Amino acid sequence: MSTPTPSLRTSGNSTDFPSAPDAPDAPDASGAPGPTAAQLLDFVRRTAEDTALVASLPLDPDGRTWLRLEGPGGSEAWLIGWPPGTGTGWHDHAESVGAFTVASGDLRENSLAARLPTDGWRTLELNQGIDRTRLLTTGRGRAFGRHHVHEVLNESGQEHAVSVHAYYPPLPRIRRYSRTGEVLRLEQTEGPEDWQ
Repeated sequence: MSTPTPSLRTSGNSTDFPSAPDAPDAPDASGAPGPTAAQLLDFVRRTAEDTALVASLPLDPDGRTWLRLEGPGGSEAWLIGWPPGTGTGWHDHAESVGAFTVASGDLRENSLAARLPTDGWRTLELNQGIDRTRLLTTGRGRAFGRHHVHEVLNESGQEHAVSVHAYYPPLPRIRRYSRTGEVLRLEQTEGPEDWQ
């Protein structure tokens, strides 16, 4: 695969875009099967090793910055800078599979080890024991399947983190949640027009 090509860029507060079966995904526009979560993970790991690309991302002390990349097989990919103390809040990526790898610094992922109903609810009471947490250090990443609910945080008080994310199919929507204890509440649904 070729080195990713930056295609846009701006800075500010972005949404996070960012374990799944290894089966091919839905076909792309040409009819070829889309990349699997494992292939996306391979892409983000290789991209995170491109030190020149990672260094090209402008870092802002007040908000996340991002650079859109050309992902494999029609996927959506992003290089994201995380100032100290920033995070995404609880969300999912709807029907997309995805992967992300930390290129520098550390990120914590909190996630739910349960598949939630996709539609028809506003508030859910979660069972105890479904919370998972991972500390991802430089070079570590993870893949995830559809409807994966998580939040990603840079808990450092002083260091920026940078990560590479890829999603297939390109994000049709992101659902944002609030969480109080064991209660998860759907707050809003965003489409691509809300973050691009």
